[in-house]
Amino acid sequence: GEGWGRMLEPEELLERLQAFLTPKDLKGLKLLVSAGPTREYLDPVRYLSNPSSGRMGYAVAEAARDRGAEVVLVSGPTALPAPWGVEVVRVESALEMREAILGRYSWAQAVVMAAAVADYRPAEVSREKEPKVAAEKVLRLLPNPDILKELGENKGPRVLVGFAMETGEGLARAKEKLLRKNLDLIVLNWVNREGVGFGSLENEVVLLLRDGRVLELPRMKKRQVADRILDLVKEFWKG
Repeated sequence: GEGWGRMLEPEELLERLQAFLTPKDLKGLKLLVSAGPTREYLDPVRYLSNPSSGRMGYAVAEAARDRGAEVVLVSGPTALPAPWGVEVVRVESALEMREAILGRYSWAQAVVMAAAVADYRPAEVSREKEPKVAAEKVLRLLPNPDILKELGENKGPRVLVGFAMETGEGLARAKEKLLRKNLDLIVLNWVNREGVGFGSLENEVVLLLRDGRVLELPRMKKRQVADRILDLVKEFWKG
């Protein structure tokens, strides 16, 4: 349980010490972070999903907490432990994620949408497990709401950060998404490079900013990427 009687695990003790020693340059910031995949159920035992581990979003939440921000983390299903000192809201589907995020949007001063939200959901969800013969039927899909676009349409003074998963010629597409969705910053993730992206501990990203800056970061740990993102969030927030 909680309380002073509980011995902290050595790993958490180190984390708390690191947090204690981190300058609180984000004190006063109310940050909303989304992380992980979503699951869109076909029937009680099958769903559509993606390989997002949630690590990038969790790294942002933890780094922001260490820097003094007040953090709410809306998380899809992941295998990661809930970060201490952060309010964690657990969701499964894209519709649940949308509801959780919109419900806290008025509170937030900055939003980092690191979740890999499914673009589509099954048109019909069966209450029973589908028999094998029925599995070959055509799967009708409905588009999920574009949460990020919705946030951008009601942006106000908030700082808004989105992510783009791209291969090859993704730079132009990411820039277009940045403008179309009214973002301050978009984090371009290369998914087809060895040792980075989904599930890995490292990332190699390009940060595209609303003011036209393009920052290509070398390969680094997701926690370091998180801090670079937060440096820019701070700049927009204070600016």
